[in-house]
Amino acid sequence: MNAPATDDGYAVVVPTVGRPQLRACLEAVAAARGPGPVRVVIVHDRPGPGGSLPPLEVPAALEARTVVLAGAARGPASARNTGWRAAGAVPWVVFLDDDVVPGPAWGEELARDLAAAGPATAAVSARIEVPLPDGRRPTDWERCTAGLAGARWITADMAVRTGALRAADGFDERFRRAFREDADLALRLLAGGWTLAEGSRRTRHPVRPADRWVSVRAQAGNADDALMHRLHGPGWRSRAGARLGRRPAHLAVTAAGAAAAA
Repeated sequence: MNAPATDDGYAVVVPTVGRPQLRACLEAVAAARGPGPVRVVIVHDRPGPGGSLPPLEVPAALEARTVVLAGAARGPASARNTGWRAAGAVPWVVFLDDDVVPGPAWGEELARDLAAAGPATAAVSARIEVPLPDGRRPTDWERCTAGLAGARWITADMAVRTGALRAADGFDERFRRAFREDADLALRLLAGGWTLAEGSRRTRHPVRPADRWVSVRAQAGNADDALMHRLHGPGWRSRAGARLGRRPAHLAVTAAGAAAAA
């Protein structure tokens, strides 16, 4: 994969907490057909004692263009801000989660997506595919991850114009989880007069392993919904194309349990 010239190139920013899936993500970026990134910025959000960075394995094809920075351990919104502000003079920043796998023609498809973007287009999303198991019903966690395939604006793979990021002052770091920080940015960009586009490039988001309590921990995202309501008003969910997910079912089960106990 050859890197394009800086004046018409893009940077890739990946926030990570050192998950092993990062290697597959970087290998897919390195192997994809088409123009490659000018720079890859990996923000490790779990630095060791004294801010030291754990070793990360970077594919040889990307090594000369990759910089690894220490995050502030304040979540992906903060880590992405650290990354794009260190990306240099590029017109576009492509945010990837560390557990996605861009497709084999990702570079070519990304180039088409960016070429088709008008001057008022702030961001171009990818098409996220979540492979689910055959022969059995998916678990709650698998269904939750599969919801990313229908999400409208998610930073699992999102190209954002650097000028739009500057105008919006990046991500709101009050969102400490990987939840709603992307919808918040999208609504602020739209309010600023920008448009958002859906691209054609494809990226897989495999379901990463999780323990039995992951669905319970995911309910902490309800606090981010409350923050979204406070920042953007009662109609934020429809404007952002955000789904309720399984929260109504969880609330119904909880209410039924409370009624039975009473």
